[in-house]
Amino acid sequence: MKLGIIGLPGVGKTTIFNALTRGNAPTGQSMGGRFDVLTAVVDVHDERVDLLTDIFVPQKKTYARITYTDVAGLKKGAGANGGLNGPLLNHLAGLDGFVHVVRAFESELVPHPDGDVDASRDLQALDMEFFLNDLLVVENRIEKLSNGLKRGLFKDNKSEAQAELALFERLNEALSEERPLRDLDLNQEERKTLRGYGLLTLKPVLVVVNTGEDQEITSITYNHKSVTVTNMSGKLEMELTQFGAAGDQESLAMFMEEYAVNELGLDKAIRLSYDLMGLQSFFTVGEDEVRAWTIKRGATAVEAAAAIHSDLAKGFIRAETVSYNDLIALGGLPQARNAGKLRQEGKNYIVQDGDVISVKFNL
Repeated sequence: MKLGIIGLPGVGKTTIFNALTRGNAPTGQSMGGRFDVLTAVVDVHDERVDLLTDIFVPQKKTYARITYTDVAGLKKGAGANGGLNGPLLNHLAGLDGFVHVVRAFESELVPHPDGDVDASRDLQALDMEFFLNDLLVVENRIEKLSNGLKRGLFKDNKSEAQAELALFERLNEALSEERPLRDLDLNQEERKTLRGYGLLTLKPVLVVVNTGEDQEITSITYNHKSVTVTNMSGKLEMELTQFGAAGDQESLAMFMEEYAVNELGLDKAIRLSYDLMGLQSFFTVGEDEVRAWTIKRGATAVEAAAAIHSDLAKGFIRAETVSYNDLIALGGLPQARNAGKLRQEGKNYIVQDGDVISVKFNL
């Protein structure tokens, strides 16, 4: 999973980036609208991996991972002035979703560019840039399809072109009404059709309201599908995660208690992102490695096999499967087999969160 941390200048994006990645990138620097990006890969610390490691004592253990990118270069007015620039747009289009940081903190040292703090206003402002970008993409596609149908360029697939035109006209209507495309009830085939267009308002969004250390929770209204809103004190969370990065667990625990922090922001963001993206984990185990893998909820056994390696999916025979809870309760694979908990599943089996799977295949 690759998530882009986005937001207008001065909202604390890099502070949130550091909080989510245990990083120490310089904060408070403006890129002046120039596209720039910081990238970090973060382990998804899952205690289930640790407990499975205790049972199998492998040579190594591997957590699932999330890639975060801190995206600079977004500013008001870009959409109205010819759209987002090429490198920035290409980067945004390649992301699985966004962590949209909006500012709720006051600071004399970092005055708000608009003169006052208004999280809802800033959220809508960046949304508008994405609306305008998507509208440009959709209008261009409608024009191409309409002209092609008039000129008879789709003789061999006219019905498909007509269906695509109808789909893009739906998108155009939604965007014209300032409704993000993620609000539309699109079926799997329609989403597949749109996959290559990099439509920004189609992507899931975790909205992070960046508050001050002693500030109460800031509530904003943002009722859209595939969106989750959460509060986070970016500066405090950055300091806490840097204690963790330094291995100072005693200080980390002390400050979490002092500030009544029950869950680190990075863990909360990962949990919310998994829910938002509809993701889950399954595990492979053995003497060489215990590893967590990330797949979509509702994925089949053969799709899980493909996540491990494409050859496993091509030569898939069956998946030996046991639930994590059963395996931990029984203490190992032989015990699970003797208890009848180790099942033989076919390629259409729907993988459950926490399944421990061994793929049998033949090429």
